[in-house]
Amino acid sequence: MFRKKSWQVLMVTVSVLGMVMLASGCGKAPEAKKTAGPTEFKPDKPITMMVPGAAGGSTDLLARAVEKVWSKYCPQPLQIVNKGGGGGVEGATFVARAKPDGYTIAMGYGSGHDIVMPHISKVEYNPFKDLDPVARLSIHSVVVLVPANSPYNSIKDIVDEAKKTGKPVTAAVGLKAGAVDLVMRGIGASTGVTITPIPHAGGSQAITTLVGSQTVMGGGHPAEVISQLKAGRLKAIGIATPDRDPSLPNVPTLKEQGINFYTWGSVKGIAVPKNTPKEVVTYYEGLFKKVAEDPDFKKTMQEMGQPVQYQGAEEFGKFVKQAHDDYGVLVKQLGLDKK
Repeated sequence: MFRKKSWQVLMVTVSVLGMVMLASGCGKAPEAKKTAGPTEFKPDKPITMMVPGAAGGSTDLLARAVEKVWSKYCPQPLQIVNKGGGGGVEGATFVARAKPDGYTIAMGYGSGHDIVMPHISKVEYNPFKDLDPVARLSIHSVVVLVPANSPYNSIKDIVDEAKKTGKPVTAAVGLKAGAVDLVMRGIGASTGVTITPIPHAGGSQAITTLVGSQTVMGGGHPAEVISQLKAGRLKAIGIATPDRDPSLPNVPTLKEQGINFYTWGSVKGIAVPKNTPKEVVTYYEGLFKKVAEDPDFKKTMQEMGQPVQYQGAEEFGKFVKQAHDDYGVLVKQLGLDKK
């Protein structure tokens, strides 16, 4: 009897003790450790967009088109800063050296200063090690131009005259090693005539020089020159892409004129400093996708003669690398590579 009662008392004691432990939280199965998801980026101050060229150039015009619809998708204002020194390298370097916090972004990533200039001379930044791609917005073709009062109405006219006189042909271009510069050099190499490119701080300055008949020929992107063409100050005599540009459908390509040379134009993308947090890149990737799909933005781009060609960060990164490699081959063919 004693043993039975002792056993019962022991069981009651254990049961009570267990209830106390459960009530106090002891004896609970360990909870799975919660993993915090990525923090969403929410900008709380103005964003600086660095344009590596002068006001009025095609990259600047694209930035202004973005600015028009920016407030629909971002609660903070966009501040556009133009820094075109060094053929665009100065502006790109500024972004590459900026704090990777999401408040400084580059417009025009993938242009000549990123994918051409490094093959020609030493630059102060590495477009792949110092910058991260975010999105591509557009690619601009190159239009070959002459002043309205020029006696030349085709590239063949210029080539024939140059071969006849033996004189070099001067050409106004925006940035050294930019898309227009390469087109002028490519035309010279393909036809056997000497073309001397004269670089400017940006496309708009080059167009001003050409309108003033200070050079024989020049070039620009449709957004930079359509107003001048409509005003009758310039004549378009060639398109340096494989196919005609929809914004200038009556202008023949170089290939149509017997010149075996073309380029894919000037790439216009967005980049941020290297090591920018993933959530920031994701935020801007999504923001610029919305911008690219915005009806008002599309309308502005169409009026300027700029096609909308969006790519996300990963796809755009691969595109820029391939373009860099392809232009390296072209630069070598033109004899412009670093010695």
